[in-house]
Amino acid sequence: MDATDFPDDLVQTQAAWNATYNALAAPRLRDTTALRRRLLRLSVRLWWHPYWESASSVPAARSALRQQTRAGGAARAA
Repeated sequence: MDATDFPDDLVQTQAAWNATYNALAAPRLRDTTALRRRLLRLSVRLWWHPYWESASSVPAARSALRQQTRAGGAARAA
């Protein structure tokens, strides 16, 4: 399996994690508890996704997923 051939649900979960993390980083936030809980749930879903059982190098694949998702988010924002 190619390191950039990630399942759609994994990519969507990583994108949601990025969006939640960015929302928490915003200044003067209210209701951070809900965002922190969401970030924790998304982190668990990312960590235990079945894709990682088939990845040859999990740390490299996790890094590639983060980079691909950030690049996709930047492309959508432009």
